[in-house]
Amino acid sequence: MSTRSTAQIAWLCGALFAAWIVGMQFRGYWTPDEPREADLSWRMSHQADKAVPSLAGEAFCEKPPFTYWIAGASMQRFGMSAWAARLPNLAYALITAIAVLLLARRAAGAVAGMAAAAAISTFLLSYQVAIWLATDAPLVAAVSVALLGLYIGFYAADRRERLGGYTLMHAALAIGFLAKSAAAWMVPALAFATLLVWERRWRELLRWEFYVGAVIQAIVISIWVWLVYTGADGVSHIKVFFWDNLVGRFTEVGAPAKLEYTAGHRNTPGKYLIELPLYLWPWTLLVVAAVRSAWRLRRCAPERMRAVRFAIACFVPTLALLSLAATARNIYLAPALQGAALLLGWWAGVGIDAHDPWDAGALRAPAILVMIGAVLAAAALSLIGFDAWNSIASRTAFVAIGGLGIGAAAYLAVRAWAGAKRGRFRGTLAALLAAYCLLLIGPASQAYRQVDRWHDLGSIGRALKRDLGTAPLVLIAPDETTRAWVDLYTRTAVTRIPVPSQPSALGPLRAILARAPDSRFVVQLPGRDWSPRILALAAKLGIHHAAPAADAPPPWLAAAHLAVVANYALPYGRRYALLKAGNR
Repeated sequence: MSTRSTAQIAWLCGALFAAWIVGMQFRGYWTPDEPREADLSWRMSHQADKAVPSLAGEAFCEKPPFTYWIAGASMQRFGMSAWAARLPNLAYALITAIAVLLLARRAAGAVAGMAAAAAISTFLLSYQVAIWLATDAPLVAAVSVALLGLYIGFYAADRRERLGGYTLMHAALAIGFLAKSAAAWMVPALAFATLLVWERRWRELLRWEFYVGAVIQAIVISIWVWLVYTGADGVSHIKVFFWDNLVGRFTEVGAPAKLEYTAGHRNTPGKYLIELPLYLWPWTLLVVAAVRSAWRLRRCAPERMRAVRFAIACFVPTLALLSLAATARNIYLAPALQGAALLLGWWAGVGIDAHDPWDAGALRAPAILVMIGAVLAAAALSLIGFDAWNSIASRTAFVAIGGLGIGAAAYLAVRAWAGAKRGRFRGTLAALLAAYCLLLIGPASQAYRQVDRWHDLGSIGRALKRDLGTAPLVLIAPDETTRAWVDLYTRTAVTRIPVPSQPSALGPLRAILARAPDSRFVVQLPGRDWSPRILALAAKLGIHHAAPAADAPPPWLAAAHLAVVANYALPYGRRYALLKAGNR
């Protein structure tokens, strides 16, 4: 490899690493999910029962505990900050990229490996999963390693290689199961079944090497299941883990209302296909070009098309199965994007050698998308900067860092467009990746500073803890996010009651006040409207908008004989009121 190529690869790896760091470490906990995940991780760091996660001290059986073990250990070592909780995500992102790189390199060569690793790191959905504090990042990492092991084992040249590959697959699936239950099996199992039928390799089912690792996986999972079963309320927890939460994602199972997952995120026909271009942004048309090249070269030697078959087996069956499920969320498809990344890598390493004008046009499309992204980033930063920063110094830094990233990204996108026209395809891919990463680094880092203000539940938590003192705390109809931030930042035991809007619902509230008249109550209020600055700007631009409603107490407050002690609010975000017993 030439010195120039080595330097280019190192530079691009640095750009990917910086994009991850900015997304993971330059922001706080964002709603709706991250405060809940943070509380689960913090609780896991010091609770005695490590088998069942707990939210605000109550068993939370939606996901197995692996994610919370690792994030909790990081929080215990480095503190409560969001960067500490997300530090393991950096390892998950690296594992994912390296596993896909090794898979694509083995299947289609070194260039394919680099292109596939870059794609899986920067698909919009993959990047979202990588930087988000949730169980999906370790799941995707585990599935990536499992697919690498599957490829090695399925196409092994001898027994030793086959044993190593399949054992690696099962070991990764054991970790994936502990991260997100049987969802870890979906992509590898469907890929394996598809390859068996497609290549008529039924003998793989008779190979003892395939089953050795399965024993290891079964032992690991069984130990965890046994620990759950023998713990407090073990039978009910097992039911929630494997019936309500797992089977309930695909069909109605008659679970309690709070565990009826089909009631939310309902699926619709074609939902995943309609949203797929967004998941693959900005490389959508490159994946389309890869599909087209695979079809044109379908009659080539089977060995040359092995990567294509494996990529299709990883992606298409999972897409079909999820399309039939009762629930649908974009992150469900994230583990299957390795197939799209592998196909794009194959195109960059092999299929692109047979390119035609259509491929050249497809390669120019991401340059347009990146330039559009630069324009949108400039507009967003302008609006955010207008609303956020009062001092000249803060605005100068905001504009300088964001503007530098936008300008550099636009410059590289223009160069990539020109390179595609001259047929310098691989150099163009490198320039496009660098341009996209610059958008994820420069303007994104500045936007995160402002968006943090909209999600800073920690400021509310600290204010509540100060105002609460030693009084008992009661949460009125809290959602999971409210329970999480109250637990995370106040470290106070709470009682939960429904909204006392009807006479029949006043019983729990009166019972609490009879026992502890000094109790305080927290209730969530409707979210805020736009700020006065934004409204003033809209008026200057001729855009009319109704003035934000004044903070109003809940309509049932008087009937419940409660009075407002304090109000807490985030810009454009959540609002809460602290209540106490008033005059009767």
